[in-house]
Amino acid sequence: MTRGCLSRALLILFLIAAAWWAVGKWSQQPDWSPQGNQAPSRDFSPSPSPTPTPGRPSTAGSVAVAPLVIPEGKLGDWEKSNIELFRSVAPSVAAITVEKRGDPLRGVSGMQGAGSGFVWDKAGHIITNYHVIAGADIVQVQLHAGEPIKAKVVGGSPLYDIAVVQLVDVPDNLQPIAVGNSKTLQVGQATYAIGNPFGLSRTLTTGIISALERHLPTAEGREVRGVIQTDASINPGNSGGPLLDSSGRLIGVNTAIFSESGASAGIGFAIPVDLVIRNVPQIIATGRAARPGIGIGAADERLATRLGVRGVIVAGVTPGSPAQQAGLVPLDPAKKTVGDIIVGLNGKPVLTVADLASGLDEVGIGNEAVLTVQRGNQKREVKTRVIDLQDR
Repeated sequence: MTRGCLSRALLILFLIAAAWWAVGKWSQQPDWSPQGNQAPSRDFSPSPSPTPTPGRPSTAGSVAVAPLVIPEGKLGDWEKSNIELFRSVAPSVAAITVEKRGDPLRGVSGMQGAGSGFVWDKAGHIITNYHVIAGADIVQVQLHAGEPIKAKVVGGSPLYDIAVVQLVDVPDNLQPIAVGNSKTLQVGQATYAIGNPFGLSRTLTTGIISALERHLPTAEGREVRGVIQTDASINPGNSGGPLLDSSGRLIGVNTAIFSESGASAGIGFAIPVDLVIRNVPQIIATGRAARPGIGIGAADERLATRLGVRGVIVAGVTPGSPAQQAGLVPLDPAKKTVGDIIVGLNGKPVLTVADLASGLDEVGIGNEAVLTVQRGNQKREVKTRVIDLQDR
């Protein structure tokens, strides 16, 4: 009896243990969930990151977001005027390339250069800087369309840094630039420069007139007066290109920059258009610009400084010239005496050769000038005629 009870008790314990083990294994299956009306539980633990594949960017956690595209707004009036100005003037702007042949026998290598210019008339005359084409054997002009066109040098003036070349084959659709004036310009006016800086064709830059009446040294100790200073970006390759006002009219010819690095530093200079208007017709007609003078040779300005003299010392007088007819007397090196010193022109002081040259340029060829001349401690006024020294 006792042994039978013990056997039954062991069997019951064995069945309970087996049932417990079976329930535990069933509950560990991945698709197990409690039955009945209870909602299945949710696992909020972070999903394991996928193993990145070499050579492919991981997209784990990234969400594709469409860019926010803003509808195009209306252009401002200033933008519209800039666009219209460029469209109307760009066809008148030219890129100029030059080549100077070398001489291998003399060890002289050839050279190439580039600059800008603009269409002056329907006859195919292109205006640029003298220093762009000086000494060039081959000149080519690239207009707004088509292939480069060969051009010949008509002439120029190193004194004003202006030159004219003419297209060998003149297109029918040439568009001459609109010409303004430089007398009424004011500091603060908007300026626009179109050119080919560093060979980048038809580049538009904008700025203002920073100053007027600047002096720009040129050849033979002379200066160009009335030069326009602008902060429109002007770089190598812009030389000879147009400086424009807000109406797209030519007001100057870009010629130089003030920069220690050689690139634009916000200080550029342009030859005033009034000087261009005065000299270009002469260059087209004769190959050169007139050179106003009275027939004197001026002493080195360092001599005047050494002697404490303020003015232009007359070093020589050309026979038959207006200066000789006016009775001007040059210095005498043998006697170590100073003759006449020109200290004034038409009531304005003359301190340098540039002052005298600019004053005679303003008077104009064929007109009369009144010189204030000092000899010793005496001053007097003499009348003399301005002539073209190129004719002598």
